[in-house]
Amino acid sequence: MSENIRILMTDDHPLITEGYQNILLATKKEHQNLIIDVASNCDESLKYMNQAEALKRPYNVFFMDISLPASSDGKFNSGEDLAVYARKLFPEAKIVILTMFNEPYRIHHIIKNIAPEGFLIKSDLTSSELASAFQAVLSNPPFYSGSVNSFIRKAISDDIVLDEINRKILYLLSQGIKTKNLKEHIDLSMSAIEKRKKHLKTLFNVEDGNDENLLTEARNNGFI
Repeated sequence: MSENIRILMTDDHPLITEGYQNILLATKKEHQNLIIDVASNCDESLKYMNQAEALKRPYNVFFMDISLPASSDGKFNSGEDLAVYARKLFPEAKIVILTMFNEPYRIHHIIKNIAPEGFLIKSDLTSSELASAFQAVLSNPPFYSGSVNSFIRKAISDDIVLDEINRKILYLLSQGIKTKNLKEHIDLSMSAIEKRKKHLKTLFNVEDGNDENLLTEARNNGFI
């Protein structure tokens, strides 16, 4: 018996989405009928999702890149935002994240916010892995690529436990954001941020107060 599988792919590189489509169509099971829509930015993706919801023709699978042109109203700035919206609109759908980002903070944040059924780092990706991931998320999710699994294993086994805010502080510092500007990105007072930084230096045994040494230790422990 034929099974219709509605898919929305969102990526701003047409050659990439064309490649994804060709792989899925070439490796699908005989009873699977793939109906694929393609969006190249947040606005197009939102249009497809809202139309599908209005027509009561929900998507079964979403393939989402993280780095995307923002929506025209400024409310959606990434594939991560779109995935959160898709999860609310189509709670039964499977979400597959495909991204070049492989920083532990981003991986942790995406898993916590979205809990995707599939999570693939593009630098890991092969055609066979994409085909395997697609079938796995349909029947036996989750399917995570090697880099994601390595991060999860390290996070589970690591003795150092950081909450979301501390992870974000480390990530922002690693991106060159100065301590005095952190409060623009984190809803905390300057004194609270300084207190957290002091705690982080204690956790990572950084005694000289140098941010670069803190970042080095955080990298060595896989947190950024």
